[in-house]
Amino acid sequence: MRQITAGIASLLIAASAAAQAPAAADSAAIKATALDYIDGWYAGDAARMERALHPELAKRIVMSDPQGRSRLGQQSAMTLVQNTARGGGKDTPADKRKDEVRILDIYQNAASVRVQASSWVDYLHVAKSNGRWVIVNVLWEMDPAAMQQGR
Repeated sequence: MRQITAGIASLLIAASAAAQAPAAADSAAIKATALDYIDGWYAGDAARMERALHPELAKRIVMSDPQGRSRLGQQSAMTLVQNTARGGGKDTPADKRKDEVRILDIYQNAASVRVQASSWVDYLHVAKSNGRWVIVNVLWEMDPAAMQQGR
């Protein structure tokens, strides 16, 4: 009986380790995608940015107009890559650049990720597409506290 119990325990441990290996690999790939996105922006590296994005990405922010009405600002993948190529993030001083990535959730081929950047926060929806993790949606918001501190 003791041998059977030990055998079952060994199988459970092996199954648990096997289940954690893909999760760890997915977490590493998701983080690498998020870093390609934010660090690619800071470096003006359009190829790195493009690698992180699904071609049909939508990046959005809800902003208020002078009358206080909300409107939706948005960028496509192509616009974001072009803005990166123009050096959009290069003017952020190196000591003010932040690229804190926190994976909020992973479920099968979908993940939610929070990126704390220099003066804004990005919420990324990331999907595994053709075997690669790519960003499908970004909802972002300016970080008033960071802006006040001159980040």
